Amino acid sequence: MNHLSLIIKREYLNKVRNKSFIIMTFLSPLIMVGIFSLVGYLSQLNNDNIRIISVLDESGLFLNQFEDSEHLKYNTLTDVNLSEAKQLSEAAENYGLLFIPKVAHIEELSEAITFYSEDSPSLQIMADVENVIEDKVNAIKLGEAGIDAARIKELRLRVNAKQETFRGQETSKLGSVVKLVFGGVAGYLLFMFIIIYGNMIMRSVIEEKTSRIIEVIISSVKPMKLLLGKIFGTTLAGITQFLAWVILLGIFSVLISAIFGIDPSATQSPQQEMINQSVDGGFEEILRNVFMEVNNMPIANLVVMFLFFFVGGYLLYASLYAAIGAAVDSETDTQQFILPILMPLILAIYVGFFTVIDNPHGTVSQVFSYIPFTSPVVMLMRIPFGVPLWQQILSLVILFATFIGTVWIAAKIYRVGILMYGKKPSYKEIFKWIKY
Repeated sequence: MNHLSLIIKREYLNKVRNKSFIIMTFLSPLIMVGIFSLVGYLSQLNNDNIRIISVLDESGLFLNQFEDSEHLKYNTLTDVNLSEAKQLSEAAENYGLLFIPKVAHIEELSEAITFYSEDSPSLQIMADVENVIEDKVNAIKLGEAGIDAARIKELRLRVNAKQETFRGQETSKLGSVVKLVFGGVAGYLLFMFIIIYGNMIMRSVIEEKTSRIIEVIISSVKPMKLLLGKIFGTTLAGITQFLAWVILLGIFSVLISAIFGIDPSATQSPQQEMINQSVDGGFEEILRNVFMEVNNMPIANLVVMFLFFFVGGYLLYASLYAAIGAAVDSETDTQQFILPILMPLILAIYVGFFTVIDNPHGTVSQVFSYIPFTSPVVMLMRIPFGVPLWQQILSLVILFATFIGTVWIAAKIYRVGILMYGKKPSYKEIFKWIKY
């Protein structure tokens, strides 16, 4: 075990003292904050633009129907024909021209209205314009039929069924979304951590192999200890860098907001604006439901299991990356081996988003939450929906047992592969190494 601790210390110090590691530790969060700040700045510029739409209404049915908003103005044209209206709108560099022709029957309007613009108009703006026209046209049609449109609108009832468990715990429609977000974030973090630091372990093995340093080390250390030392040392370096990123992201965000007056989180897309308008003052109710769902979730259980599954999943995949590094001579030779490793993780994310959300306790969800290569993602997505503790523990036992078995197999590949040079190994040859 003394050798193991020395290897872990050596790997950790080699990583954190590396110039590229130090530069990227400080540069990565600065780039991220810079990108978000740039997006925020560009969004502010975009939101400051006022779009003007000219309206030529030959039917006379839509006078004063189009209301101006903060970023959208309507300019009604009169005493001009369509050709002149186009010229006026284009000369004024307006956003577009809405042409409503005079028709004999109101039904003809659905196919007769045209919106002219320099480029393709915003989907949101077109939806707003069409909604105004549809409301007016439908009101006219109901009036012709002797029906009071305003009265019908008053009589419409919206059904909002309450949700409650058999044990009396109140839930909401947002519950599944909140729970899915947790699983999605957990899966994304694990996926990125594996890709970034798994590749770091693989490159470390390749570098030592090509520099022949490994031949000296392997003479006094067992391959299993050397492999574990590399995995644990690189993992600690990754955790150090991750924590530094979190701290620096917060510091850089505050500094950029204070110096340039840009709030990276204040960006609001047209889709978000549409959602805010659609809730029509019910945003507080949505927030209340979100907090209620968060309070109903087993937070302590989620945090503890997130740590265990995250660590177990990373160690499992990291051992495979180390084995790949030992089997090849350069990074270009790793491509044929990396995809089969990442496929189970991609499958886990797919199963989580498309199966767990629909039926978290179904057969497919349960099976994939026990398979060690997919359980770190799928089980974390299932836990918010209520998974018995024994199932979580069983999944963890299978995961760490598989990690131990994978390290044992990887060490066998490592023992032979680190001394092999100048030859691309095939899957058949690697299988022979395992049997040695």
